[in-house]
Amino acid sequence: MQANVLIADDHPLFRAAMRQAMNDIVKGKISEVATLDEAVAHLEKDSAIDLVFLDINMPGNAGLTGLAELRSRHPDVLVVVVSAEESPVLIERSVTLGASGYIPKSTPLPLIAEAVELVLEGEQWLPSGWNDALITNVPTSDNQFTKGLAQLTPHQFKVLKMIADGLLNKQIAYELDISESTVKQHVSAVLRKLGVINRTKAGVLFNQLMQNE
Repeated sequence: MQANVLIADDHPLFRAAMRQAMNDIVKGKISEVATLDEAVAHLEKDSAIDLVFLDINMPGNAGLTGLAELRSRHPDVLVVVVSAEESPVLIERSVTLGASGYIPKSTPLPLIAEAVELVLEGEQWLPSGWNDALITNVPTSDNQFTKGLAQLTPHQFKVLKMIADGLLNKQIAYELDISESTVKQHVSAVLRKLGVINRTKAGVLFNQLMQNE
């Protein structure tokens, strides 16, 4: 299958395993990066990438922050989360944020190859039985916030990250080189989409959500 793939993982052995799993499936270019910043930069300069395998624990990536950022910046690129974590709640949140799949690093190579093929065919691949252990009492507000996060534009996502870091509107305006009025418009849009009443709540929920379960 013709596709250009980016493997974003800081473990060379796992990147090699992913390459091996894709050898008989992917006929396009396979690139590798070891940090989230490198992944973002690579996607900015190479618009031909079709699929990204994203390690949620690599340098620069805190929890699901990287997934949310890549989906916000490049909504047409397929993103599959790879992780040693197998928490059902984490898998559910990844799916809600737009992941096309979730591959635990314990997955055997033949099954990884199957997952790659399904995702490239437009299907979604998740670990067998993951939802059997799903905690069903995850707060509704948590689910609503996650869905709203997936709707943010790239600029709105940047503003939310800065709010979560404790920056004031004036500081955000300086960092992004925009007016305070524009920042206020972004903040209003962020709060509306996330369904929260103030920036403090938005920042707290964002930081909680981005942590691995």
